[in-house]
Amino acid sequence: MNSNYDKFPKVEVPGGAGRCVSGWEAVGARLREAVAARGAARTVVTVECYAGVMTEEIAEALERELGASLVLRSAGAFLPEGEIDQLVAPFNGGDDPVFGWLTSLRMEDFIDAGKRAALAGRIEAVRDGVVVIVGCGASLIHPGDVLVHADLARWEAQMRMRRDEIANLGTANHSLKWSLQYKRAYFTDWRVCDRLKRGLMDRWDFVLDTNRPGEPRLADGEAVREGLREASRRPFRVVPFFDPGPWGGQWMREVCDLDPEPENFAWCFDCVPEENSLLLDFGGALMELPSINVVFQQPRELLGEQVHARFGAEFPIRFDFLDTIDGGHLSFQVHPLTDYIRQNFGMSYTQDESYYMLDAGEDATVYLGLREGADPGEMIDDLRAAQRGEKAFDDERFVCKWPAKKHDHFLIPAGTCHCSGRNAMVLEISATPYIFTFKLWDWGRLGLDGLPRPINIERGIPNIQWDRTESWVGENLVNRFEELASGDGWREERTGLHELEFIETRRHWFTGTVAHHTGGGVNVLNLVEGREAVVESPTGAFKSFVVHYAETFIVPAAVGAYTIRPHGEAAGTECATLKAFVRT
Repeated sequence: MNSNYDKFPKVEVPGGAGRCVSGWEAVGARLREAVAARGAARTVVTVECYAGVMTEEIAEALERELGASLVLRSAGAFLPEGEIDQLVAPFNGGDDPVFGWLTSLRMEDFIDAGKRAALAGRIEAVRDGVVVIVGCGASLIHPGDVLVHADLARWEAQMRMRRDEIANLGTANHSLKWSLQYKRAYFTDWRVCDRLKRGLMDRWDFVLDTNRPGEPRLADGEAVREGLREASRRPFRVVPFFDPGPWGGQWMREVCDLDPEPENFAWCFDCVPEENSLLLDFGGALMELPSINVVFQQPRELLGEQVHARFGAEFPIRFDFLDTIDGGHLSFQVHPLTDYIRQNFGMSYTQDESYYMLDAGEDATVYLGLREGADPGEMIDDLRAAQRGEKAFDDERFVCKWPAKKHDHFLIPAGTCHCSGRNAMVLEISATPYIFTFKLWDWGRLGLDGLPRPINIERGIPNIQWDRTESWVGENLVNRFEELASGDGWREERTGLHELEFIETRRHWFTGTVAHHTGGGVNVLNLVEGREAVVESPTGAFKSFVVHYAETFIVPAAVGAYTIRPHGEAAGTECATLKAFVRT
């Protein structure tokens, strides 16, 4: 059967027709209208940019389109690169190739007061015409008579790092290994830009989508804010992205209708708002923005009061895919305990998770927990010897291996050694701090770059819970299904997660209509069985929302009551959803 997985889901903006334009000529025309509407002798157009935006393209285009009297780059106000390196060093993790510390820095910390004053003076010296200032921190030099926010999805920023196209904030380190650029961006650049963005969102006159070089899209700020509000009051999906990996498989290629060229697809971030983007549909004109903007702009409506009070403007639930069908094992790993992640990385909560089996081959397995009587010292010695290349890690001796079949659910609280084996299609449901994986053994293979992937045995050791052996895991973490309720054409089960984890998961099997309620907190669901279902409001509060097999969708807390039933080709067949929410 042909794939019906939607790779480009959209949020329709009410009254959005005509409020988004594309191409530099149209962008220039819209900005010229805004300048003319002011009726002032001088207008300063400030283009505040997210890290990774191609600022030179913007500067050159606006100089041409606006006939600007003066065009400035905010980079001219930054501290010297050496001083910036020293500034971020405490957050950059030293020689650690993966981990750092979440920064407390703000954009102001990157700015040289004297240089800032000099640029501001040059702006004030212009009495007539248009002045344009472009770049990260531009709004700190002049707030803008017309304020444009140039945004970029983090996933596209990562692609630019891989192509050596961009540098870290305030630097010219284009040639730095991309994984080190990513580390610095994750712990510093993106945090700094997000703090500035959140303070400016209500002031945006225009928003510029810069995800495709040479193809800018501009919408007025109020239209964008309305789009974000719309997302917070109806079910929606973010734009998934897929990536190959050394262990990647073939299931997603077929089910999600992906490019036939790459050797494999290992990952799909199907609902990670910090990383994914959101497509806003302005009457057929599409704008792509970071989906985290919904969290920043509408945190209470999206998350709910209690979840927001606990996590702030962060989205705490992550859904992603891990495909090892006809691929290889994931790395054998452990996630940090809460106290460890707080003390070592500045995170307030850790990556508890679970593996839900969307599909599985006959020989699929999950490595979870340790064998009874496994000696910690001997296992550590064996891991270190494997890391030195002296031998392969003796997983049969130390690690429990569980057979896995479709719709099994394995719970993985932090501190539990684990990984998926080959021939499994995993829907991973976890808390959001998603880079904090301590690889203990990677099966002696290389990454896609031909180099060994970082192994973190020494960080893993203090986090391994040695008492999570086969008997404990079997009793607490494997298929802890509990039927809760049933009705005409539906039944509900609790599938987890473990009491040590803050996420609860519920599975509904249904041939008829199932009533749901957000309970005042955000819900995240995936259609784990059935070709198609429809999500509806019993009060008509939102338009019917159709989802397809394996699609993850978000139901904001503000929605309250909603229903799900089979739809289209699935009518009359049994479907199933898996729902996650924060326990309160």
